[in-house]
Amino acid sequence: MAKIDELFNAMLSLDGSDLHLLQGQPPKIRMHGRLRKLNYPPLTQQKMVEYLKEICSADRWSHFLEVKDLDFAYALGKTARFRANYYNHVYGMGAVFRVIPSEIKTLDELKVPHALRLFTTLNAGLLLVTGPTGSGKSTTLAAIINEINETSQRYMVTIEEPVEFVHPNKKCVICQREVGIDANSFADGLKAAKRQDADVILVGEMRDYETISLAINASGTGVLVFGTLHTNSAIKTIDRIIDVFPVDQQNQVRSMLSDSLKGVCAQLLLKTRDGKGRRACNEILLGTPALSATIRENKIPNIRNIIQSGKNIGMQLMDDCIQQLLEQKAISGQEAYLKAIDKGRFQNWAPKEE
Repeated sequence: MAKIDELFNAMLSLDGSDLHLLQGQPPKIRMHGRLRKLNYPPLTQQKMVEYLKEICSADRWSHFLEVKDLDFAYALGKTARFRANYYNHVYGMGAVFRVIPSEIKTLDELKVPHALRLFTTLNAGLLLVTGPTGSGKSTTLAAIINEINETSQRYMVTIEEPVEFVHPNKKCVICQREVGIDANSFADGLKAAKRQDADVILVGEMRDYETISLAINASGTGVLVFGTLHTNSAIKTIDRIIDVFPVDQQNQVRSMLSDSLKGVCAQLLLKTRDGKGRRACNEILLGTPALSATIRENKIPNIRNIIQSGKNIGMQLMDDCIQQLLEQKAISGQEAYLKAIDKGRFQNWAPKEE
């Protein structure tokens, strides 16, 4: 048993989602969106090294000491798995560990919009699940991949940093590759996947020009590509993709994206009114002829109107979803106001200043 396992067990016993270790501070856990101190003394450099070095390989530890950053997954026996991030800060070392659920939840269990099930029936195109860090993107994507795995016979390749949810082969054959171990980068993993006769490719993070370019190209050649970005709305997602390209290539990218983009699911997690949990809130954009024309003609602000007029086929705006949760008394007015895109719409719900 590793020394740090004591902290993991303490977090799990309190139903925490993240463990934060920061040199000079006591260990903290995140519970239902809020940070809480554990009853331990502030962490010294010696204690940080003791906790962190023991659970990663020698080559990974050397890599961390050299580049001051490290991502990997750690298993606490059969009890739980964690996504680990080591980093340096002004006072020394730091680390964050996020719990990866041992069981992959289904789309029904997550209570996501039914439109997401349409994502699993497509044979080609680009589908994006977006949101800030900690918004549940990986959990939603895992449920989508699981649905495909249970309903069709395809060859799927996932490229992740690190591999989080481990998918057993059901009807599909699934190859999961970890950046830094099985592939040098997301871009290299994507290049290889295109040569491996993949039907479905999952890109853990579309963070740079080369990866985004390769993903768009792959989705236009008969492959179903899933990817994530750190954006909180469909409009910002499309702007982000186009803006990563040089100006002289943006018209061409708009043309390619207009043909390949089949859907965007932007996701946020909102604290529940009782403070005991969080609820997912989604903005859904589906591929239609109107969306293709809007992207091609660079009229991105019109996407809001496309979503509003597409409610009958499952599209929805983030603020409409927030409004529904507010009316159901699932979240507070303050939480709605803080997470809303159009703050003015929820101004009357926000607490008034004394």
